[in-house]
Amino acid sequence: MAALENSDELDLFLSYLKNERHYSQKTIKSYQTDLLEAKSFWKSNGGFAGWKKIERRDVEIFLQNLAERKLARSTQSRKMSSLRSFYRFLTKRKIVKIDPTQAIVLRAKEHKLPQFFYAPEMKQVFASLNGSDPLTRRNLAMFELFYTTGMRVSEVSNLTLEQVDLDLKIILVHGKGNKDRYVAFDKQTKEALANYLTDARPELIKDHDCPFVFVNHQGKQLTTRGIEYVMQKVFNGAGINGKVHPHELRHSFATAMLNNGADLRSVQELLGHINLSTTQIYTHVTMSHLQENYEQFFTRNDKKDEAK
Repeated sequence: MAALENSDELDLFLSYLKNERHYSQKTIKSYQTDLLEAKSFWKSNGGFAGWKKIERRDVEIFLQNLAERKLARSTQSRKMSSLRSFYRFLTKRKIVKIDPTQAIVLRAKEHKLPQFFYAPEMKQVFASLNGSDPLTRRNLAMFELFYTTGMRVSEVSNLTLEQVDLDLKIILVHGKGNKDRYVAFDKQTKEALANYLTDARPELIKDHDCPFVFVNHQGKQLTTRGIEYVMQKVFNGAGINGKVHPHELRHSFATAMLNNGADLRSVQELLGHINLSTTQIYTHVTMSHLQENYEQFFTRNDKKDEAK
């Protein structure tokens, strides 16, 4: 078979399919095409550091891209199956320790699960924003606010100074359909906001009269497009590969709230959802968290019980 810039791991897998599984040349070619497509996608979206470095989130982003391209469900399932077989092989051969495809399930419906960031990923981003220049301080305050309030990107872009109460740590949000709501934020976000508003923002606005909280380097309102650009640059710079979007921070907030015991009604109010059904999609995300806890704590899975 002609080599198509295959990695060593991929060569091993293709050899295994041919010599041990005795798959047809056509089937092997299909596996090869699917895996090289995934590799090409990761190369174009933040870089490809090798098959051993691929994480669950990378696989999720790839699958999201397949869905956005409106590929047939059967095609998406086949490509996922190729990745799953490949990493099952690498895991059994102890080439990788953790299978990044293991906990990923393609739902029967076309409705996509929200993409979100894990807490360690957010800590990684916040830790990268340790500079003292005005734009870095702005970015820290902005992403802290996104993460701790679940606000939409348009709501953050249009946020004005009079909407923010630093003393009470609350914001009056003007949401979709002229629906107002209050959201709260924590002490860490307050400190980042106060630091930005007191020291950094005055340097950016200079002589401009701007009512908006977050401004660009010219002292003008930071648009939604501008926020998306800044987020992509900051997150990739912090080591979060692939394409990112501010809405994923909103998903991260909702998922964290539910995982930590908040009820759906409370999350619905904080997100500004009109219908509870819109909020319920996040319960599908937390199901994986529930399954992990079940497998960890259910006594039948205790090795001490197995030894009896």
